[in-house]
Amino acid sequence: MIPTTLGAVADITGGRLHGCGPDEAAQVLVDGPVVTDSREAGPGSLYVARVGESADGHDFVPGAARAGAVAALTTREVDGLPCVVVEDEQAGFVALARHLVDSRPDLTVIGITGSSGKTSTKDLLGSVLAADGETIAPVGSYNSEVGVPLTVCRITPTTRHLVVEMGARGIGHVDYLTRIAPPRIGIVLNVGHAHVGEFGSVEAIAEAKGELPAALPADGVAVLNADDPLVAAMAARTSAQVVLVGESEAAHVRATDVTLDEAGAPSFTVTAPFGTAQVRLGLVGRHHVGNALAVIAAAHAAGMGLEQIVPALADARPLSRWRMEVTRREDGVVVVNDAYNANPDSMSAALRSLATMGAGGRRWAVLGAMLELGDASDELHAAVGREAAQLGVDEVLVVGESAAAIADGARDNAREDGPRVRVVPDADAAEAVLVAELAAPDVVLFKSSRDAGLRWLGDRIVQREAHA
Repeated sequence: MIPTTLGAVADITGGRLHGCGPDEAAQVLVDGPVVTDSREAGPGSLYVARVGESADGHDFVPGAARAGAVAALTTREVDGLPCVVVEDEQAGFVALARHLVDSRPDLTVIGITGSSGKTSTKDLLGSVLAADGETIAPVGSYNSEVGVPLTVCRITPTTRHLVVEMGARGIGHVDYLTRIAPPRIGIVLNVGHAHVGEFGSVEAIAEAKGELPAALPADGVAVLNADDPLVAAMAARTSAQVVLVGESEAAHVRATDVTLDEAGAPSFTVTAPFGTAQVRLGLVGRHHVGNALAVIAAAHAAGMGLEQIVPALADARPLSRWRMEVTRREDGVVVVNDAYNANPDSMSAALRSLATMGAGGRRWAVLGAMLELGDASDELHAAVGREAAQLGVDEVLVVGESAAAIADGARDNAREDGPRVRVVPDADAAEAVLVAELAAPDVVLFKSSRDAGLRWLGDRIVQREAHA
């Protein structure tokens, strides 16, 4: 964090001091991480004591103090650590984050939103921008009203680029996040069915995602997916310069001659007003072509040239856990753990990646339920199963009755030699099948919505052979 005195924190948040006077507060320096989890506190930390559904952060102030925190942001007086007491800790937290951004007018802020691919793209963009200067990007999927200020509070006096992932579960959410960290460059990747049960329609999702380009300044840059009509239409919602990216002829930054190697890593030719180059990615999945194009456009808008961007893209590797993590076991089995989250679009991307991988072995899809799909849930699950069969997946292992419609779709396919389809009750039952039947050179994909059991199962399958 940019070093800030506790007295300044009180002024910024409109809070009052407890546990120290104004003179002492002027000497207390917050220069460590700002945290909402007391276990993550360290020397110089500010601990934000949030009140959640199952825990009251105020109870953990002593733990934060023991870990090295120098102060806490609270909504009531707590002894044991100097506090800034505010009426609303979220409003105070946001005020602090916005102040830090405003204190760095030379900082380039880049916002990313979309129904799928946000985390992979912010990781890729963060890796590329790091070749140009100090870059802060979110940890994991910190894309909410808590995650964004946590990310912002990591900036330092020498940070050059700030990448902000912006998620949404309703209209107005992205707009709120853009007011915490106002972006000069905004990326909209796609509009899909993620959270359609909460939004009510894909059109409502597009309305929400379009809040990012709408928030850009006139001298900003909106990077929009030319291959997604709902995203391309967002050009009408912004006064910023529009850069369309994709594989269609309408794209300003366009990919052609896309190929995949045996491991599923893509290569392509990028053609843009600022040059042409051959690009090779170290990430698995054709869907990363679109992500890479968005990164190229955004990095160029941030001041980088293709001669910097292309090598950085080639060197980038997955940073966030359980997102297309590819591991080749010593026995030759390939494990693809993409089980952090899932929606119909990311399921499709993962299955298409699976279809390009391996040679001579079986392709396994171990799939769990997708959440928040509303009335269309069964049909969208069945569509995943149908696509798995059409792509030539050999083994479809469905985990949990809530995902059973995937099995129905996989059985209802046009292929005479369609996949073997099984439904098991939980991750333990799936593990028993896999341990008994996986053999080199099989490839196995794990994919589900926020199912920790499936994530850990993927990890166990990676490790099992190593301990055999």
